[in-house]
Amino acid sequence: MKLAIIGAGNVGGALGLAWAQKAGHEIFFGVRDPKAEKTQTLLRAIGGKARAGTVAEAAAFADVIVLSTPWPAAEAAIRAMGTIKGKIIIDATNPLTRGPDGVGLEIGHSISGGEKVQGWAVGASVFKALNTTGFGNMANPVYIGVKSVMFVAGDDAPNKPKVIDLVGQLGFDVVDAGPLRNARLLEAHAMLWIDLALARGQGRDFAFAVVRR
Repeated sequence: MKLAIIGAGNVGGALGLAWAQKAGHEIFFGVRDPKAEKTQTLLRAIGGKARAGTVAEAAAFADVIVLSTPWPAAEAAIRAMGTIKGKIIIDATNPLTRGPDGVGLEIGHSISGGEKVQGWAVGASVFKALNTTGFGNMANPVYIGVKSVMFVAGDDAPNKPKVIDLVGQLGFDVVDAGPLRNARLLEAHAMLWIDLALARGQGRDFAFAVVRR
């Protein structure tokens, strides 16, 4: 599958490397400066199945687009994609803001970041996923034989199995979290992981899992 990853930071880089190595997907990073050393180092690590270019070039190339920019850059990144009608977008962002009490969510009660992304990405199908844990768990989501959980929320029922399968290829236990409006729940869930990791002494090497009888 042809995958565009918009942003080549910690999350985007981990996802691109994992999808290329575990599933053999072709990866196109859409970035501001494709020749930046950080991006070139990432391309060398992934090998021949990866390239980098503009956001518009990456979006045009892809079957599925993964949005992994910082939240303040998300709207501009979507505007830069060009024609995205009929495209699948996986929104891996969180609408984070920093205040006197630390990191928090900018929005969430009446609308989510995922719903904002859908509003900007007219004609595309937006799914919320890959936002509820750290980049280290994107690379390796299995703990002592137990798969950590990843939720997928979205309204496009025909394409949701494709997204669930794609996320599952990373090694996650994937759970259908319902409609896109439930991104409000997933972004709060992400905030819990962030708070535990950064403010409650858990560090980044932990993940949530679903246990079943």
